[in-house]
Amino acid sequence: MKNNYLVFFLMWVLVASVRAETVFVTLEKDNALAVIDPIAGKLLKTVPVGQRPRGIVISPDNKFLYVATSDENVIKIIDVETLKEVGYLPSGEDPETFALNPAGDKLYASNEDDSLVTVIDIAKKKIIKQIKVGVEPEGIAVSPDNKWLVSASETTNMVHWIDTKANAITENILVDPRPRAVRFTANSQQLWVTSEMAGTLMILDVNSKQIIKTIKFQVAGVTADKIQPVGVVIDKDSNRGYVALGPANRVAVINAKTFEVEKVLLVGQRVWNLAFSPDQKRLYTTNGISNDISIIDLDSQVVTKSIGVGNYPWGVAVKP
Repeated sequence: MKNNYLVFFLMWVLVASVRAETVFVTLEKDNALAVIDPIAGKLLKTVPVGQRPRGIVISPDNKFLYVATSDENVIKIIDVETLKEVGYLPSGEDPETFALNPAGDKLYASNEDDSLVTVIDIAKKKIIKQIKVGVEPEGIAVSPDNKWLVSASETTNMVHWIDTKANAITENILVDPRPRAVRFTANSQQLWVTSEMAGTLMILDVNSKQIIKTIKFQVAGVTADKIQPVGVVIDKDSNRGYVALGPANRVAVINAKTFEVEKVLLVGQRVWNLAFSPDQKRLYTTNGISNDISIIDLDSQVVTKSIGVGNYPWGVAVKP
């Protein structure tokens, strides 16, 4: 009897731990945040969050969400448990995307209209510096070793390498037209950059700051003008990377060792951004025009679910 009770208890703990995972999605046209249980496959609630929310990141301790409300020119701080606003960060004009440093004490926001990157001290809720970059900066990332901040300027067609200690640009590298997203590998040795206009992914060596591989995407039955790479993520072991192909309605699966495209997965319409589950067993995509998210099982490389979330889902973050 005791053994049966122990087995039941362990099964309950296992199920409870799996179901604790929560996905948060910004809804640009609803001015809201969608809260989703991905295991049950359902939308739990929608919470007002501010005007035109787009970029979203969860703090390293999983206690707070940072949400860029572009039309309010701030980044809201949302308590993950209560979903209440507990403060905000000054961000410069029209914040859209931003990145946290590994320690979670500094935030770097792209100010597209002003060609700036704004450096923010989170504890002090204060702007430390504004760095002049190229025209229309959007994609932004901090290397896991905290040495580099990279900003991609869509109109200048550059990635800007910023020393995080000096908060100053050390190098500018030309890339394919309209770079949209940037992502470092977990070992900080590579930077992956998507080009929306060229339909490419560029992989740069961090030490040399040079492009070592350019991947041109092709999708059977889809015209080249519809293949517009945007969001990109790479798993923690650098085995595979995943690229959202925008109005092609696909996610490309890339072997991160050989740089070959292994597969292209059909998801919802106008796929924007991507996020892993904490165990990296699943990938979540925001699909702006079909107003849903797709769930990809990464072991089988199959899209398993689509969940309606609201109008124009944009950013995505996951809490364990």
